[in-house]
Amino acid sequence: MIRILKNGRALLPVLAVLFVVSGCTSSEPEAQASPPPSARAATVTTVQPIEYEENAILPGRIEPIREAEVRARVPGIVLHRTFIEGSDVKAGDILFEIDPASLKIALASSKGKLAMAEATLFDAKVLVDRYAPLLQSQAVSKQTFDAAQAAYLSASASVASAKADVANAELNLEYATVRAPISGRIGRANVSEGMLVGQSDTTLLATIQQLDSVYIDFTQSVTDTLKYRQSVEDGTSANSTKLMAKLDGYNKSFEGKLLFSDSQVDEKTGNVVLRGLFPNPNKVLLPGMYVRVEAVQSHSAKAILIPQRAVMRGNGGQAFVYVVNDQNAVESRSVVTGSMSQNLWRITEGLNAGDKVIIDNAAMYQAGEKVTASVKVASNT
Repeated sequence: MIRILKNGRALLPVLAVLFVVSGCTSSEPEAQASPPPSARAATVTTVQPIEYEENAILPGRIEPIREAEVRARVPGIVLHRTFIEGSDVKAGDILFEIDPASLKIALASSKGKLAMAEATLFDAKVLVDRYAPLLQSQAVSKQTFDAAQAAYLSASASVASAKADVANAELNLEYATVRAPISGRIGRANVSEGMLVGQSDTTLLATIQQLDSVYIDFTQSVTDTLKYRQSVEDGTSANSTKLMAKLDGYNKSFEGKLLFSDSQVDEKTGNVVLRGLFPNPNKVLLPGMYVRVEAVQSHSAKAILIPQRAVMRGNGGQAFVYVVNDQNAVESRSVVTGSMSQNLWRITEGLNAGDKVIIDNAAMYQAGEKVTASVKVASNT
């Protein structure tokens, strides 16, 4: 047992012994080199081409597919109105009745004149038939026979004219009963019973609009129209005529199709008018309404979309992304951006299916850096 004395004389021999013992029994391992730093994790998305449509929201206005103005074609006093304003009518339905008294008198007078003309024709025909055999035996002169034949032809013409007058009088009498020219929804009546119509002009009585389907006319810049046509001709987009219309304050949309674009460009605005046809079975779309039309600008079956945050810009404005290659190294890739859908860029050049694009904090990485890729599905957030 080793004791430590008060005067300290026995301390040095003890320390010496401890040093020798500790030196003889040392078993420390040799120093080793520090391990290399681990590769940073990188969140990537794998490029997968998808079907994509680029749409434009354009202002439009509704027009009826057919519109007919109901007018008085003969003069007279309105006796009856037989329809309910704002209701649906069918072609041929009676809408108004105009007093036919004067028209009936005109028809009777025309028929009387026709009877007189027919009597004159009968007399001229008998005379020609009587003179024909006498002419062969020279019992009457050629001049007398020619005069009789001329009178017969004149009487025939008078009968034809009188028949036309009768037909006209019958037509006017028929016009006294005003009928719907087309099927559709009739608006308010512009006249009431007792009013004189058609005296100096064809009085507008009411208007009928066909609303089972409607037109929507909307405008688009000629530049965008030409881009779409060029993409269709190049085969990069499908020739889609599908349209969607939306009303403010109404949560349902309406699907239609593009009919045509106007052949003339507005020189003041540089826009061209396009027309779409939209079914309207519930009569929700009314003429004069303003709507927003969603029209397909381009369509691709193999479009590449990546999050907006993955795209960076160089000093010259050139867009690029960081891609993780097969050696798990970061690689800079120049890209060409197209349109944006929410928070996704459409990439038209620079990326291929299967490429792994860094989408989170891409600016933190450097080209050539080794990383560990963590795949994440791209979204619009």
